[in-house]
Amino acid sequence: MKSLDILSFEDRKMTKQNVNTKLKRWRSVYIFIFIAGAIALLLSGASMSKFFSLKSFLDVESFYTHLSPPEGIDRNTRNEVLTTVQVVIQKIEKELEKLREMHRDPTSSSSSSSSSSEIVLKQGVFLADILGLLESLHSEVHNGSFIVHPLMKEKKRSDEPASYFLREEIRKYVRIKPNRLGKQNFMGANATFTSIGHACFSMKEDLEEYMDYDIGEICNDDWKLAQKLMVHGCDPLPRRRCFSRAPKLYNKPLPIQDSMWKLPDDRNVRWSQYRCKNFTCLASNNNARKGFFKCADCFNLTDHEKPRWIRLDGYSISVSNQTSEADFFIDDVLGIKLGEIRIGLDFSVGTGTFAARMKEFNVTIVTATINLGAPFSEMIALRGLVPLYLTINQRLPFFDNTLDLIHTTRFLDGWIDFVLLDFVLFDWDRVLRPGGLLWIDAFFCLKEDLYDYLQAFKMLRYKKHKWIVVPKIDKDDQEVFFSAVLEKPSRPFR
Repeated sequence: MKSLDILSFEDRKMTKQNVNTKLKRWRSVYIFIFIAGAIALLLSGASMSKFFSLKSFLDVESFYTHLSPPEGIDRNTRNEVLTTVQVVIQKIEKELEKLREMHRDPTSSSSSSSSSSEIVLKQGVFLADILGLLESLHSEVHNGSFIVHPLMKEKKRSDEPASYFLREEIRKYVRIKPNRLGKQNFMGANATFTSIGHACFSMKEDLEEYMDYDIGEICNDDWKLAQKLMVHGCDPLPRRRCFSRAPKLYNKPLPIQDSMWKLPDDRNVRWSQYRCKNFTCLASNNNARKGFFKCADCFNLTDHEKPRWIRLDGYSISVSNQTSEADFFIDDVLGIKLGEIRIGLDFSVGTGTFAARMKEFNVTIVTATINLGAPFSEMIALRGLVPLYLTINQRLPFFDNTLDLIHTTRFLDGWIDFVLLDFVLFDWDRVLRPGGLLWIDAFFCLKEDLYDYLQAFKMLRYKKHKWIVVPKIDKDDQEVFFSAVLEKPSRPFR
């Protein structure tokens, strides 16, 4: 029996040692797995830091904190507004009481005439109206309906524009930028709200490629990508924090007396995105696919551009002889409002020849265009004129009733949708001053669509100064040109 007990004790001892040995082995395995996992986490964090820095995560949190401010801050702001409103109400009530006393006892005032009494009554009515408005504001704030900017209201994290994009530069751009002093700025806002076009969300990959750059470095040669985004509705584009790429050997432009009618230096343009690699190619008649097909000869300044819109050699040329263009002469149009046309917009596709000719008549014209297959914007600038890089999708960057003239040719044609044409024409009407001129130059369309397009222009109810419709002779009488000079009426205020 003793021998069995000794054996069983030895067996138990050996079993315990085996278990301890196995536990030590498993511990080493667990430690190895833990170390490997920690290394994997470190590698993941290092790779993630390429796209998101620690500061960016802090910025995200501060952004959402700003969108959903703490209760204490919101309550303090409302209390300040309530206090201010109450003080104003008390002051106005005191003023109203003084006016009532003056009305009851006219002899106590400095003037007892009837006109003075009427002034007092008018002041009383005015102050009563202001008092009513402030009291309504006071009740709204007190009831919790204080109006704030939509982006400042509490939202779900997934609903924020910044959360839709992966590129951190886009996320930083679209976030709200609070004023550092915590007060309203000179524009009346307590933050800056940057915007991008609605189509940018559907063109997410293209936009993120556009915003892929190193901050403070040279931007990619991607103006064509930017123009693609603009044309497809991603307009306005976000700003970028990189330096625009310039030509390698930029030479000073030609003097102003020579630049208007001479081809510029080829070194002043980046040619990587064009079929032609110099201005001579663009001006020649040998390359049929050298730019926008409606403006294939726009770079031929001597033979094609220079004779346009003017009388040659002092001889009068009738409009009926210009069926290929169906346009009018500049001096005839300016004669309609002699001395009144000073500034305007040319919304066309071209190299700025209309602006060049108008400059000779002391009229300043800004040319709106984009680079459709050729460097139109660079060409306009190198001629000493002002290019406005603008698509038809965008609202004109001018204030209401400011321009004397809007001219368009080779752009608004029979391709445009009628509803879009309405939006464009009404925006032109917005920036044209009363008495300003709208010059529709060589608008062509199918003959069967002519009536509908004419109705779109007639809907403006402009005064007709010039109006002509001629056939487009190279299209078997199926298309027509329409040109007109119209004057915006003075509409009464309502």
